[in-house]
Amino acid sequence: MDDQTGNVHESSDMSISSDDDGIEQQKKNNVRVEENQGEPQVDVILEDPELGMTFDTENDVRQYYKNYAKAKGFGVTRRSSNRDDNGQLKYLTLCCSCHGKTESNSKNMLKPNPTAGLGCKAKVNIVRGPDGTFHLSTVISDHNHTLSPHTSRLFRCNKRLNFNVKRRLELNDRAGIRVNKNFNSLVVAADGHENLTFGEKECRNYLEKTRRLKFGSGDAEAVRDYFMKMQSDNPKFFSLMDVDDESRLKNVFWADARSRAVYDSFDDVITFDTTYLVNKYDMPFASFVGVNHHGQYALLGCALLSNEDTQTFVWLFQAWLTCTSNRQPRAIVTDQAKAIQNAVEIVFPDARYRWCLWHIMKKLPEKLGGYEQYEYIKTAIGKSVYDSLTITDFEGSWMRMRMLVRYDIAGNEWLKGLYDNRHRWVPAFVKDVFWAGISTTQRSESMHAFFDGYVNVKTTLKHFVSQYENALHDKVEKEILDDFNSFHSTIPRITHFDIEKQFQSVYTNSQFKEFQEELTHMLYCDRNFIQKEGAIEIYKITEDVLIDKDEGWRKDYVYHVMSIIFSTFRAHFQSFCTA
Repeated sequence: MDDQTGNVHESSDMSISSDDDGIEQQKKNNVRVEENQGEPQVDVILEDPELGMTFDTENDVRQYYKNYAKAKGFGVTRRSSNRDDNGQLKYLTLCCSCHGKTESNSKNMLKPNPTAGLGCKAKVNIVRGPDGTFHLSTVISDHNHTLSPHTSRLFRCNKRLNFNVKRRLELNDRAGIRVNKNFNSLVVAADGHENLTFGEKECRNYLEKTRRLKFGSGDAEAVRDYFMKMQSDNPKFFSLMDVDDESRLKNVFWADARSRAVYDSFDDVITFDTTYLVNKYDMPFASFVGVNHHGQYALLGCALLSNEDTQTFVWLFQAWLTCTSNRQPRAIVTDQAKAIQNAVEIVFPDARYRWCLWHIMKKLPEKLGGYEQYEYIKTAIGKSVYDSLTITDFEGSWMRMRMLVRYDIAGNEWLKGLYDNRHRWVPAFVKDVFWAGISTTQRSESMHAFFDGYVNVKTTLKHFVSQYENALHDKVEKEILDDFNSFHSTIPRITHFDIEKQFQSVYTNSQFKEFQEELTHMLYCDRNFIQKEGAIEIYKITEDVLIDKDEGWRKDYVYHVMSIIFSTFRAHFQSFCTA
């Protein structure tokens, strides 16, 4: 007897090799199939499974139901089966992959893993008759969840590598081609991700190593031709090229149609960074990066620049405005470069402007490392910056910093400049604006790491823009996969709060996990009523803050809340904290 537990994923015997006999049998059952990459692919299902439907072999019935499920938009897994003493199948149950219970297998109940189990009852039972044929003895077709035919290829049961694909992966790997390029060649050959029966993850799992990526040559004319071709393929592709008096390329900016569409939905905050050199002409690569609904970085536009002065950045930001139909970002994060600051103030006067906190704190050793009490100074600055919840807290903490008087660095020009511009980087001054979790330009640097698999310092302009397209396609595919996982799996709730239930229903899995982390932090808070002033109740919240494994401290906060708002939540809060 095979495993009959309630939450069984697709077993290996669901990956079925196809042959002409299998295809012919499906045609007999009114299942129309077509060849693609050596695999039988469902085009149209002409008949739903019915009681008594007969198949010649076990392979035929498995392939039929898997193709039917793929066309309808759900995954298939084996729930139970039984074989006789000769190894011949006696009966088999194939069910929807959402059949299990909504229970997480995580050992930490406060950090549950996503689960596909939704208690779906859809299934078919298959039994072998005396004549050796197989027929359907039970058919349940109703699902308790939404079906998604367009993303069926992402279900585990529909992913497989055939012999020809494996052989090609191996040969390309020996030739020194990296996995992403190796996979992209298969995407091109299949005319799109949607025509493949596997993803890059399956290829990486199959291959143990990656090899170096090689590039050819190119020039400004080739880049111009490439941009013209891209705009011909999609009129929403945007590009601008800046040339000098001798018609030599100075700067170039471009954004594809998807990046522009993403900005339409996620224009709350962007980061801008120019610290990444990617080509043999030493032209700095500038990126506009936003945050999508999974909390992931999203590339919104790119540029190659010949200089990093105010004039160049003004040209670039104006190009960005043209691309976005003059829609300024609501907030922008950059590093501390004066030229960028000048350009932001000129082109984005209405945007809330913030310096990258990470870059500032990274400069502490360089700017203050020469002082004898540097370690104490660094700790004092960090406490003023990170532990001040209000502007008043910061001002008091900064003025009380013992190092300003005791260590005679009040005259340090760099530190003085930071204080004069504190409204641009200290969290207490910028907390009134939604930053989508961004306080630094490290998301831009993460995007740079994303490009590292495609370009290097010897990459030509022509190949940079073409590799940009390939890299972006991979990023899009990963976002589609995350959408699929959020759509077809649910992270169980850890409390009975209605607010958690509400967020579970509307948030993506990654964002819901962040909410649950915040929710569990309530365990480390004690609430004490101080007094009531009319409709306002005043509470002191004491939080246990863990610094490392064995050290922590308690911090007090005072909150003023409306009684009518707090009364409902109070009982839930108390029961959760005392559970």
